[in-house]
Amino acid sequence: MAKPVDPNKEDQYATTILNRNARPIRLIIDNGINDDNNVVTLSQQKVDELQLFFGDRVLLKGEKRRETLCEVHISASCPTNYIQMNYVVRNNLRVRLGDIVSIEGCR
Repeated sequence: MAKPVDPNKEDQYATTILNRNARPIRLIIDNGINDDNNVVTLSQQKVDELQLFFGDRVLLKGEKRRETLCEVHISASCPTNYIQMNYVVRNNLRVRLGDIVSIEGCR
């Protein structure tokens, strides 16, 4: 005999895709103030979310499978879903301002 269907549970499955949270590892590129060529700046909230610390190394993945290693700095002026990097890092990743990069911690 078939079991009765719970309408609340069925609704959960139907709206799962719509209720997805934004991925914490994909960030929008912003212009960096720092002159160091291997430093990216993140907000404190994003650093806590990614479980990183000041000075940790991260692997950034840009367009066309380009990758580079950078050091994390924390800034209160950086928006939450943005990553600030200078021109040299953007050029290495082959990305522009407003593009999206993936970030992974290196342990």
